[in-house]
Amino acid sequence: MSFTSTAVGFAVSEGRLKVSDKVVSFFPDKLPANVSPYLTAMTVRDLLNMVEGQEPDPTGVVTGTNGDWVKGFFALPVVHEPGTRFLYNTLGVYVLSAIVQKVTGQKIIDYLTPRLFRPLGIRGTDWEVSPQGINTGGWGIRLKTEDMAKFGQLYLQKGKWNGRQILPQSWVKDATTSRSDEGPVWAQKTPKDLSDWRQGYGYLLWRCRHNAFRADGADGQFIIVMPDQDAVVAITCETHDMQDELNLIWNYLLPAVHHDALPADKNAAAALKQELASLALPPPPKVADAPLAATISGRTFHLASNPAHLNALSFAFRGDQCAVTFKTDTAAYKIAFGRGKWAIGETDRRGPSVSTVTAFIPGRPLLHVAGSYTWINGDTLQLVLRYIESPHTQTILCHFDGNSLSAEISNSFDWDGSKKLVLKGQ
Repeated sequence: MSFTSTAVGFAVSEGRLKVSDKVVSFFPDKLPANVSPYLTAMTVRDLLNMVEGQEPDPTGVVTGTNGDWVKGFFALPVVHEPGTRFLYNTLGVYVLSAIVQKVTGQKIIDYLTPRLFRPLGIRGTDWEVSPQGINTGGWGIRLKTEDMAKFGQLYLQKGKWNGRQILPQSWVKDATTSRSDEGPVWAQKTPKDLSDWRQGYGYLLWRCRHNAFRADGADGQFIIVMPDQDAVVAITCETHDMQDELNLIWNYLLPAVHHDALPADKNAAAALKQELASLALPPPPKVADAPLAATISGRTFHLASNPAHLNALSFAFRGDQCAVTFKTDTAAYKIAFGRGKWAIGETDRRGPSVSTVTAFIPGRPLLHVAGSYTWINGDTLQLVLRYIESPHTQTILCHFDGNSLSAEISNSFDWDGSKKLVLKGQ
């Protein structure tokens, strides 16, 4: 979202739009037959501040279809006067993306490339799109943790990079100034001095305790900018308690930050370098293939009807690799799993996601994955599939009984196991 806000900032600085512009003015052909006074009053600033006036959040309802998402946004009622009620509305950020594309003639990823990504040395970024070919805006951008830190550093330096003003300082100030102190309803149960969701909200950026501000994404993706400490913290992880993750920063990292430079310590520097080099996500343990592997290799197991619309699973073992094919009504996805190691590959099979949106449009870049397998026992195969550009992992436990297959597919963010998918086949 913060990248979408930044795109708006560039467009404003170039005179392509104003934050006071009415949202309806950009899409006269997508409006409902009856345009309410509240919808008429909604501005670009309201979208940036998440105070559009819609309730509940319409994102899942609208993006769950292949219809026009901007038209779907306008079709839903605006029940509160814009500017008066905060509600996290990711679809409104998509509308901002659509506005920038309308006034620039470019997707925001392309618009940002010469203005932001290239000057900061950020490469290899991609961004999901809607059925209308518009970047999703509020989710779906992929970039490295280091590049997230660069983005935070740009804001820490008030829009300057290598001595050049990349982003107007006035926009950085406006974007990081709270205009809504209400915060989400779920955060009201926590005392304000203990909650980083009750410190205010700027232009798609959260204020934090300790005079910091941040961009955050699902499951603990953070860019935390700490002006008082002249520091930026970028984190990619997966957690169901994002406040606890932030507490670790305030309880441990913040007290350790000092304004004076630390004395050189070659031993500590060497130990840190070694620790960083050793960081890895280990694959499942390497064990010998069960005798059953030879029996099921090359076989296809046809599955009973299931919510994932998977029709069949097939397995092919060769050396230290198992190729698994996932078949649906419309496609077949072949993914490699290594034994005792990660098999790196690409796929257009959609990965696990906590989001209710269904933006997965044909023609988008392939997803990078790492797969590994192990035998739990003589008749149970475990497949672990990591989607490298997301924090999520999928585990598939396959139990073979004669000619029958029973499989359980679980996702790493399913903390209580309530979303586990059970498949039966033969």
